[in-house]
Parts: sequence; C-alpha cells; structure tokens
Amino acid sequence: MANTVYNFSAGPSMLPKEALSAAGADILDYKGSGQSVMEMSHRSKVFIDIFEETKQSIIDLLKIPDTHETLFLQGGATTQFAAVPLNLIGGTGVADYAVTGNFSGLAYKEAQKYGKINLAGTSENTKFTYIPKQNALTLDPGAGYFHYCANNTIYGSEWKYIPDTGKVPLVADMSSNMLTREVDVSRYAVIYAGAQKNMAPAGVTLVIVRKDLAGKALPYTPAMLDYATLIKGDSMHNTPPCWSIYLMGLVAKWVKDNGGIAGMEQLKRERSELLYDFLDNSDLFSNPVNPKDRSYMNIPFVTGDPETDKKFVKEAEAKGLVNLAGHRKVGGMRASMYNAMPVEGAKALVEFMKDFEREYYAAPVVAVDVGDDDVTAEL
Repeated sequence: MANTVYNFSAGPSMLPKEALSAAGADILDYKGSGQSVMEMSHRSKVFIDIFEETKQSIIDLLKIPDTHETLFLQGGATTQFAAVPLNLIGGTGVADYAVTGNFSGLAYKEAQKYGKINLAGTSENTKFTYIPKQNALTLDPGAGYFHYCANNTIYGSEWKYIPDTGKVPLVADMSSNMLTREVDVSRYAVIYAGAQKNMAPAGVTLVIVRKDLAGKALPYTPAMLDYATLIKGDSMHNTPPCWSIYLMGLVAKWVKDNGGIAGMEQLKRERSELLYDFLDNSDLFSNPVNPKDRSYMNIPFVTGDPETDKKFVKEAEAKGLVNLAGHRKVGGMRASMYNAMPVEGAKALVEFMKDFEREYYAAPVVAVDVGDDDVTAEL
C-alpha cells in the first residue's frame, strides 16, 4: 500500500486532516475539561458551547435566515424520507417527487405510506443519466411539497438548477453536495443532509426547516420525527450525537479557513474537470452521464469490461487510490471527491488512469524463432 492514501469512498468519506488532527489532540481531554467530547454530558456548559459554536458556523456558511431553524438530528437522510411527509403532507395529502436516482427513489417509495405521491419527473428511462429540465416536470399546484435529491451519489448526476415550484414548498436532500455550493436557503421549506460525505462522520444529520411549517405533523407522527418537537428541544429532545456535532464544527472551521463555500466551489470544479477532461478523451474509460448534468461530487466510469474494471480497482488500491469500486447497482468504478479531497488526489487518479490505459493498449511482445537467433517482435 502506498504511503499516501486518497479515499474516494462515497460515504463515509475522507475528512480534512486538520479536523482529524484537532479531534485527535482533544480526544482524551477537551480543552482542559478532563473529558472527551464522547463522554461529557450534552447538557454541560462545555458541550453547549461546542453545540452553539457549530450551529452558528453552519448558519454563517449557508447564510441560513432567521425564518429557518437549524437542527442536528439522528437517523441519517433515510429517516427524513419519512419525517418530511409526516410533517408536510397533512394539509393536502398530496406531494410531488422527482426520481433521478436511487435515494430519491427510496424517498418516493417511503412517502407513499402517508399520502398521494405524484411522480413529477424521472430519468429512470435512461438509467438516471440526466436531470429532467424544468419544462419536463409535471407539477401539482395543490401539492403539499415538491421533493428532489440534489446530487445522485450512485449514478453521478446533479441538479444544476433549483426547481421552480411556484407556491408549493420545496424540499431537497442535499446529503452529497452540502457545503459545496451557495444555496438560497430562503427558497426551501426543508433541506436535509446526512453528514458523512462533506461535513462530519456518520451519526448526525443536518436538517434546516422553515419555522412556519413546523407544528403541522400528522397526528401519529413519532415525537422524534416531529419538527416542532425537535425545534422546541433545540436538537436535544434526546441525547444528540455529540461527537459528530463536535467534528462538524471542526470541519466547518476548516471550510471557513479555506475560502468558505466559494473556496469549496472552486476546488470541486478543479477536481472534477481534471477527471472529466481525461474521461472525455479516453479510448478506454467512459462516463455515461449527460455532460450538462454531471455531478461534481460523484463520477462513475467504466471500461466496458467487468474483468478489466476489477483489475483497475485492485491495481488502483495498491497505488493508494482506495474505494473506487462502483456501487453494486451499476458496477464499474466511481470516484467520489468531496470537500476534503485535495486536488492532488484527482491528479493522482488521472495519472494512474493514463498509465493503466497505456498498459491496456500496449502491444504484447513475443519471442519469434528465426533459426539460430531468437528476436522479439511486437504484435
């Protein structure tokens, strides 16, 4: 294994070394408290300070307006697949969903337990290789909300526009592109994101809720899924995921120190352009996604031969380029490059792909018997 390892996992993903180093220094004794953050009371002043600082950092980075509440919850984005309809569908019993990948499909399926769910748009007809345009969306003006997944980690597509839903509240799963681009939070009813891609270790889910929409949950909504209850408890209706919240604060500091959201936007473009430029000129590798809808975060690619794909993944791992195997639904390879991935990681991957391609197409050298002398010839 190479000394330098670049982790291309789709999640949990790599975290900034600066954040990990700070956490390592504090792990036994946080700032002279004599306690690890993992063992201190969530009601203690020392943790409340951590919590409030983390919350304010996220509010500052995303420019979250006072009309919205910022929550740190548990259960991952998957729990929000149920929480969203439980809280927002009650007024009309109807919701619109766009299905452009695996997780939006799971959210769509879960929501059907709680009301009439319209399929407002989908790209399933091409195995999710594009994002439907605004004029292709079939919107119900009477829907309680419209839901979409902003970035598709498995199929590698990303919404480059915010859907215009008129007066219908807008909900987005931003698990895999949170903190990577400017977001006009005021346009959304709910934004949710599992932290384990761009923000923190698994265990905490960032949920941003427009306050006036809380308090309208279906009567059988569990307390732990009721936005009004969670807002009232300031994310502490039960014991919150303290360690993950602490690390989110460290990551937020790292983002601020590296140019904020604008800095992350610049990095994601530089990383992805390196890989897409190579893929578009490669004779061996290809990416199936419509170029205008390609994800900056998750880039799937294939050689066209499953055995060659496996060989590539194995040899890449030996070079310190790990977790490049594609999702089981699509196979091939996938490079996930979230905020903490340095540009050097993308460069190292592209250089290895160039070497692999040259080796793949290299003419084999064989011995030719010409009598007394053996010479080699290229076939």
